[in-house]
Amino acid sequence: MNKRLAHIVFQTNQVREMRDFYMTLLEAHVVFENEAMCFITYDDEHHRVAFMNVPGGSAPKPPNSVGLMHSAFTFVDLESLLKNHQRLMALGIEPIAPIQHGPTTSIYYRDPDRCLVELQIDNFASAAESTAFMASQEYSDDPLGPVFDPERMRDALAAGVPESELLTRAWARADSQSPSALERMTS
Repeated sequence: MNKRLAHIVFQTNQVREMRDFYMTLLEAHVVFENEAMCFITYDDEHHRVAFMNVPGGSAPKPPNSVGLMHSAFTFVDLESLLKNHQRLMALGIEPIAPIQHGPTTSIYYRDPDRCLVELQIDNFASAAESTAFMASQEYSDDPLGPVFDPERMRDALAAGVPESELLTRAWARADSQSPSALERMTS
């Protein structure tokens, strides 16, 4: 099957705030905008993320309600993910949950409408390897994985710790923090 996800559209009362947040988060740019909608992209696709304000506005989404839990964007490598984290921290955008899932190393943020957005890297060379890990007992025992400290990871990478070691749950567990991944994602 030759399919790929084309774009995500958020229904929001905060088009400008959402635009600014996602443009900053993804280093994206506007391709079209008017009073009711905005389309942005960060790559060769004509638009990847859009924001729409429907006539009459929308009711805010109650916490922990049914619907999309999060969107996710993949970075090329660990260094680029951690550099982006550092850039966002300098701009006052702090993550709510850095999690070592196993198949991915992920850093979650909340957008202005309180939706989760995941910035990640793939930890395995192939989808087949990731899928095999997801079928393992280790994953079954803890499908979310431990929380980790991105600054500690960045410092370890700069100090020469092999990326292959940093992308393990064992490394993340060495300083796993409270609250848990699930508590952080649902608060």
